[in-house]
Amino acid sequence: MTGIILQFGTSRFLQAHADFFLHEARQEGQNVLPVIIVQTSGSAERAGRLAAFADPAGFPVIIRGLEDGQPIERTVAVKSVERGLSVAGNWTEVVDLFCEQAEYVLSNTGDSGYDISSEANGADLDILSPRPSFPGKLAQLLFARFQRTAKPLTVLPCELINGNGPLLKGIIRDLAQKSGADAAFLTWLEEKVIFANTLVDRIVSEPIETVGAVAEPYALWAVERAPGLIMPCTHPSIVLTDKLEPFERLKLHILNLGHTTLADIWLKEGRPKGETVKEILADPAIRQRLDAVYRDEVVPGFAAHGMGEEAKAYVETTMGRFLNPYLEHRIADIAGNHALKIERRIKAFLDWAGTPAPTLEAIVHATDRKSA
Repeated sequence: MTGIILQFGTSRFLQAHADFFLHEARQEGQNVLPVIIVQTSGSAERAGRLAAFADPAGFPVIIRGLEDGQPIERTVAVKSVERGLSVAGNWTEVVDLFCEQAEYVLSNTGDSGYDISSEANGADLDILSPRPSFPGKLAQLLFARFQRTAKPLTVLPCELINGNGPLLKGIIRDLAQKSGADAAFLTWLEEKVIFANTLVDRIVSEPIETVGAVAEPYALWAVERAPGLIMPCTHPSIVLTDKLEPFERLKLHILNLGHTTLADIWLKEGRPKGETVKEILADPAIRQRLDAVYRDEVVPGFAAHGMGEEAKAYVETTMGRFLNPYLEHRIADIAGNHALKIERRIKAFLDWAGTPAPTLEAIVHATDRKSA
């Protein structure tokens, strides 16, 4: 029985990120396990995408942008994915694969992927039907694996949430306790299931129908070292680190904070519906506003924590990525879940930095008033 990587989430991001890295590692001769993708939502429009994952020719990922100042464009047929399943239509098979063949679990379930407000208090962990939330489903699957095989497992969450691995583990543990799981399961969860703490970074600007994506050359998958953690492959874009927080802060509070600041301007000022990041920054007044936020509010916050030079360098890199003339990164896509993104990207920065930031504070206060 061969092992697999079970991926929860069909996002174009993972297609151009983890799936892409796994493909390139396999092409170099590494023994990389096949990926089986699981659609966690009941979205009917993604049925065609699931079928397309089974194409042995793979799916296209176009890398387009500037590398060392030179324009590049290359298309890679990614063949790391074996097929796609859905929770709604293939739950029994998903359970069997999870319990018996999965060696790694990948996930990218969106900004609200860890929301368990839909979960009923005290619901048991039987696997007759999937629970509504992703953590609820994962708790069910982990309990079934414990009962059936109790094999170790590594979970590699790729949601853009600070401390994603420890946070997800804590949610699973709480759900299990509320569901009446016994101490033996909780001990196995603690000792045999690794929830890696990760950070992902790549701008994936466009989908390709039916499956595939367009992405920038820059890519990073930073993973915090942990006892027993072995990644499913090695790749130049995968970085193992003793401390993930500096990577998290730079990514969330510079690149993502900048995206959300632009989305806030776009939402509030009635700018063109299809406007992209490079187009809004072509407006000198908007460019000056973002430059001022970085210079006067963000970099001083990092400097207060001894990261001023790193922040300046990352701002420069970020602006180059934003101005990539070969990507069509629509602000409408960035503006989804806007209030949640303000909380995680801007308010979290203010709480951490503790330095004056009037523009960013105004964005947070306006959102608080709107939700009050």
